[in-house]
Amino acid sequence: MPAKPSTFIADADFEFENTPVRIAANRNCEKIELAGLEIGPFEEGKEYEIRFWIAKELEKAGIARFREEDLLTSVKLYKIHWKERVQSVKQIAAISQDFYPKLRRYLADLRKDALKKPEIMREYEKAIRHSRDIINCRLKKIVSLASASAAQTNQIVNNLTVEEHDIYKILRENIEEWRTEILKDGGES
Repeated sequence: MPAKPSTFIADADFEFENTPVRIAANRNCEKIELAGLEIGPFEEGKEYEIRFWIAKELEKAGIARFREEDLLTSVKLYKIHWKERVQSVKQIAAISQDFYPKLRRYLADLRKDALKKPEIMREYEKAIRHSRDIINCRLKKIVSLASASAAQTNQIVNNLTVEEHDIYKILRENIEEWRTEILKDGGES
């Protein structure tokens, strides 16, 4: 039995949490021992590569910040939304492999900010609408891909994220099994 979507989404999240990211130190900081790991020392203004979950903790503590180009922003989200909408049904836009983990974190952070600052609520609601549109648009294309012949899909499948590829495989297997059963000779069981 194939894994549930929540399982492979959790797996992708775990992998993302442990992915190396670049941060910039906001201030000088001595070596820190964190969950059995030693990190640092950090020198203000310098960039370092560390795992995402550690970078998030350093950001919370005000020691470091993520580089702007590594963050999902409303502008980037709207560009992805636009790009996905203009693609034909037989094409799927290439997005970064870490798009969905970044999206979940971006929306969670935006929601927290919106609860503190009501003026951000409008941006949060717009981001949710764009996110749903992106997901729905890509999902329709994935379903279409999963029911197409393999020769037609090989190139397009390369543009899927890990999470999308997992759902594509499940759909493809189920569709193929369904087709086989439908076309089975009446005398067979």
